Amino acid sequence: MEYENRMKLEFDSRSANESFARVAVAAFLSQLNPTLEEVADVKTALSEAVTNCVVHAYEGKVEKILVECMIKGQELTILVEDRGCGIADVHQAMEPLFTTKPDSERCGMGFAFMEAFMDSLEVESRPGEGTRVTMKKKIGRTINKFEQ
Repeated sequence: MEYENRMKLEFDSRSANESFARVAVAAFLSQLNPTLEEVADVKTALSEAVTNCVVHAYEGKVEKILVECMIKGQELTILVEDRGCGIADVHQAMEPLFTTKPDSERCGMGFAFMEAFMDSLEVESRPGEGTRVTMKKKIGRTINKFEQ
């Protein structure tokens, strides 16, 4: 698929880099003239995806996280990828409240939040090889007849 614009970031899997990723993606998104709500939605979904990489993918080791953003028309596509431990059962991992770390402060809502704030979510993972999360969101709300 041909995109009109794209960017890639690669950074260490440190929680401090979550805010860096949020700001960079929000800046890239700004070319679509999003609403504040759309920016907040994208930043929240991205935070969840990056946090999953930091907390789950590398089990505390510092490795690399790749974030790629593409724009085609008014649609933003975000890929968040790691080369960590992978997810054995993606369907189960996407269930709200499911967590592999019940003794921590994790609530198991990361994928549910990504789904709620984006238009589509796809998760591909192979144990021992890593995980790729693809999220899409159409930017630019339509004006309904009551707002005119």
